[in-house]
This record gives sequence, C-alpha cells and structure tokens, in this order.
Amino acid sequence: MADLTLDVDKVASTIDLLRRRVQERFPDSGLARVCGELDRIAEQTRERAAWIAKPILGLRIASGALVALILAGLAVTLASLRAPSEGFNLIAFIQVLESGINDVVLIGAAVFFLVTIETRIKRGRALAAIRELRALAHIIDMHQLTKDPEWLFARGETSELLPRRRMTRFELSRYLDYCTEALSLTAKLAALYIQGFDDDVALAAVDEIESLTNGLSRKIWQKLMILHALEPETPA
Repeated sequence: MADLTLDVDKVASTIDLLRRRVQERFPDSGLARVCGELDRIAEQTRERAAWIAKPILGLRIASGALVALILAGLAVTLASLRAPSEGFNLIAFIQVLESGINDVVLIGAAVFFLVTIETRIKRGRALAAIRELRALAHIIDMHQLTKDPEWLFARGETSELLPRRRMTRFELSRYLDYCTEALSLTAKLAALYIQGFDDDVALAAVDEIESLTNGLSRKIWQKLMILHALEPETPA
C-alpha cells in the first residue's frame, strides 16, 4: 500500500512555483510579497516538522532515570513499612492512609509531568508555528478583500479612498485563483506538523487552520463564480 503522507519537499516546491507564478504576473503586488513569505515559512516548516517528529533522546533518558528513581524510592518506602507493635488503631490507620494517598497523588503527578514533558515541549513549538500560519491566512484574505468583481459591471465613480482597479477580468480571476492556492498550501504546511507528532491539541489546531482556509477560499470562489458568469472578454 502506498505511503499516504504529505511530502514536505513537494509541498515546498509547489509553494516556490506559486511564488514565481505570482511574481511573474503581479510583480509589484502585495500578494507577491506574501507568497515570498509563505515560501520562507515553508523552508522553516521543513526543519521544524523534522525536529518535532524526532525523539528528544536526552530528555527521554533523563525523564526515565528520574521516574525510575522515584519508583525505586517508593518501593523502598513500602518495603520498610512495619505493623505497629501496640496493635491496630483506627485513627492512626486513617492518618497514615490519608498521608499515603497524598504521597501517591504527588508521586503520580511528578511521574506524569516527566513522562509528558517531551510532548508538551513539541506541542508548544508546533502551536507557535501554527499560529504563524493562521496569521498568514488572514493576511492572504486581506489582499483579496478589495478585489470585488462587481466593479467590472459598472466601475462607478473613482475615489481617492479606494485602491486603483486596473485589472482585467482575466487578471482578476488569476489573482483570486492564486489566493485560493496560497490558502490551500498554508493548510498543507500546518498538516506537516502532525504527520510525525501524535498530539490531540496540535491536531485540533491544524483542523482549525483547515476550517479557516476552507472558509476563506469559499468566499473567494463566490467572487470567481461571478467572474465566470460574465460575458467573455473581447480580445484587445
């Protein structure tokens, strides 16, 4: 059966191709700069995802040694317990039981902390990277907000407050297509972080990124549907 995983090199090469396509058609646009930033983040993602997927051996050895030391100390303490010589005393037994339960809870919390410390370190790094991708998705959306196909029907009066609208229908269609591609590739970068890292919190964050980019893409496709409903452009 084929290995159903994302290839980080192919994702990075696709992003680089998108950057060059946008740079060629819209060299001075804000979208070209954003795609350049996306290309830079793709290179960082390659290194970050590889680091997250690898075990931190030094930390695992140290944590395992501390856990073994704690359990050994608990075993020695239990082995040294002796029944009181004066016989059974209910009040003393309850006090010892309460103290023992507290100790077991504290020891369990310490063991849990040591066992999960590697996951929490990796989770923190993954979530920081995913927050960066979420911000980038919103920046991509900002660049398409003013690209309204309605002005192609009737341009109306110009205003100094509005950006200059010089794109043809074909150019506007290409611009919006590039935005949807950039959003899709942003979600793919986020997915790379959980391929070798099985963590529910990180998985939920990646799902949020995918939901966000899908929702933003749907808004763009509504504009594209309007563009496609227009009459074909008359060749210049």
